[in-house]
Amino acid sequence: MLRIGLLTSGGDCQALNATMRGIVKALFHNVDGEIEIFGFEDGYQGLIYGRYREMTYSDFSGILTRGGTILGTSRTPFKLLDEPGKDGIEKVPAMLHTYHKLNLDCLFMLGGNGSTKTANRLREEGCNVITLPKTIDNDTYGTDMTFGFTSAIDVATKCIDDIHTTANSHRRVFVIEIMGHKVGWIPLYAGIAGGADVILIPEIPYDMDNVIRAIEARDGNGGRFAIIAVAEGAISKQEAAMKKKDYKKKVAARVKPSVVYDIAEEIAARTDREVRVAIPGHTQRGGQPDAMDRIFATQCGVEAARACMDGEFGIMIAQVAGKMCRVPLEEVAGKLKYVDPDGDLVREARMLGISFGDE
Repeated sequence: MLRIGLLTSGGDCQALNATMRGIVKALFHNVDGEIEIFGFEDGYQGLIYGRYREMTYSDFSGILTRGGTILGTSRTPFKLLDEPGKDGIEKVPAMLHTYHKLNLDCLFMLGGNGSTKTANRLREEGCNVITLPKTIDNDTYGTDMTFGFTSAIDVATKCIDDIHTTANSHRRVFVIEIMGHKVGWIPLYAGIAGGADVILIPEIPYDMDNVIRAIEARDGNGGRFAIIAVAEGAISKQEAAMKKKDYKKKVAARVKPSVVYDIAEEIAARTDREVRVAIPGHTQRGGQPDAMDRIFATQCGVEAARACMDGEFGIMIAQVAGKMCRVPLEEVAGKLKYVDPDGDLVREARMLGISFGDE
């Protein structure tokens, strides 16, 4: 008898179901004997409160192309893990109780950075845990790729593509907000794929003088419009020089919904151009997974099943230099993978004339 648990934690993405399908199908086709599956509802909340359901092989049929998660998900902040909830429940002891009550041989956790930190905590408490790198942001340390990323790029790129015609028709400047609070992988990739003129990401603080110059240069070269792809967490050079607590205060005091509105307002004032804001928002998390995500998610699921069969736990499934591998949770938990400002893709974008607002 093999008894496994599945949970999806944190923000959703397009390939969570494909990944769970990969785990279950690989185990059923390669393990002799009975397999019992427990699906935890709404992430770690299901593990804390014992909300789970027994699942069968057929539950994972027909979900390869389905976005979201059939188990539901939620955010359980790691920094609050040792603080009792409003109901007085102590989270870690409650999770351990559910794990041992079900006598699990392995808990598979599909989640991003914060969720991986919690999984590492469960490892430290003696649980057999295998994590799989889920996030549209592609910011999970220790892996070149995360599932959800390429699908999100496609959605963001489609948004930029569709803006081109209306921007050209009206000679407008469009400022498009792309998801990415702490890292800029999605706006970088989507900006290049969509032909943005300026890309602003958290890793490269910008100066509005340089952004304005880029718009004016495009105008001088005969361009009727300009596209500015902006990460949610884009930050100016002046803001980057502030103390962290002072910057947080500034963000908290912001009247407008986000930084893109401040950027759009300043461009309009300084260029006398007609400026519009576009926000694809949570559509970047939604819809079907693209082909690449389906393949990578399936690979992750199969490799996680293999690790379970090998009895290797306390690891995250990763892809490094095109090869699937296993990395220790303690080496990746709590770390972020940032865009390298001097990396190949940034350098190549600059050679195309794309501005990052820093020069």
